[in-house]
Amino acid sequence: MSQWEMVFGVHAVEALLRHHPKRVKQIVLASGRQEDRLQSLYELAVQHRIDIDYAERRELDERVDGVHQGVLAYVSPSQIWGEAMLDELLQRLEEPPLLLILDGVTDPHNLGACLRTADAAGVHAVIIPKDKSATLNATVRKVACGAAEVIPLVAVTNLARTLEQLKQAGIWLVGTAGEAEKSIYQHDLKGPLALVMGAEGKGMRRLTREHCDYLANLPMAGSVSSLNVSVATGVCLFEAVRQRKASS
Repeated sequence: MSQWEMVFGVHAVEALLRHHPKRVKQIVLASGRQEDRLQSLYELAVQHRIDIDYAERRELDERVDGVHQGVLAYVSPSQIWGEAMLDELLQRLEEPPLLLILDGVTDPHNLGACLRTADAAGVHAVIIPKDKSATLNATVRKVACGAAEVIPLVAVTNLARTLEQLKQAGIWLVGTAGEAEKSIYQHDLKGPLALVMGAEGKGMRRLTREHCDYLANLPMAGSVSSLNVSVATGVCLFEAVRQRKASS
């Protein structure tokens, strides 16, 4: 199975079985007492004629570096989108684009959480640089709870160039920065929008910041100076969702 990627966790495996069953080579279920949620995975695997194996939970613990919830799957390697595929996606949209750009988010838990939030907010695609960024792996998929299997993740070679192309396509770039004069609530987020979030601790890189049309802050009322990037992403995205729903 060395040529296959490992995906674990009930929600991540279920999303693969429902949306990309042809990518799944085999699922491995914990032997012994079967929970209802594992039984539903078994039925999906049978429906798609996917090989099913069983293993003791102790063996699953040894195979997986994380909480497997009694299931893992071996799947074909992840398909990460390229710049050309992003162009096609934007051309097909019949509503104003809502994009999330993560500039150098290297923690796979944060990337997974951002993907989960982006999917919940109806984001059309998440864009990351190919270098200095976490990418799809088993941990990201587990934390994303299935979102990694349905939301396009676009890895670009030159983020600054991609930002410029998005601006040329009429998409406004709003970056988050603690020193920004206006808060996220004071900006118009209803039109074609790409929200740019910086790396943990360091924030956006200089060149990324310079390409943003506007900068916005998140008002902080307590003693903590900043939020985790995935939490800040949720706050900003759902403010955009709120504004869009109010105007429709």
